[in-house]
Amino acid sequence: MESTMDALNEAFQEFIGSAAAVFEANDLSGGQKSTATDNALERFKHQWEIFRVACDRAEEFVESAKQRIGSECLVDEATGPAPAQDAPGLAPISAVRLEQMSKAVRWLVIELQHGSGNPNATAAAAAAAASAAHPHASTPFDARFSEDPNQ
Repeated sequence: MESTMDALNEAFQEFIGSAAAVFEANDLSGGQKSTATDNALERFKHQWEIFRVACDRAEEFVESAKQRIGSECLVDEATGPAPAQDAPGLAPISAVRLEQMSKAVRWLVIELQHGSGNPNATAAAAAAAASAAHPHASTPFDARFSEDPNQ
């Protein structure tokens, strides 16, 4: 993370320096177009691109961290509290059950995005999600979601 921030900071400083150089070259030429202003503008354009790349990399790093943290939180939430926290009513969940729940949610999202005109399919996916979320529920398990986590 430090290297990402250092690269971003360095790119920003170079970008700001190149902007200042454009203003200086413009002042020295009395506002007239000159080789110095053209060179300063080219450097500014180059530094702008470098700064954009550094920003993109930093954004990718942040998104990656958010996804990793979100995944860890999801697993922590799904598997229940740590043994020292023993909360009543929260049973641990297996990885297979977590995968089933994930698949059920994905099916629901896909069907909702496609505006499925088939209410039975949406209801079946909702029933599967409910079944996966509550393993002792009376709702039957939807066959689209296998017990095999390798599928």
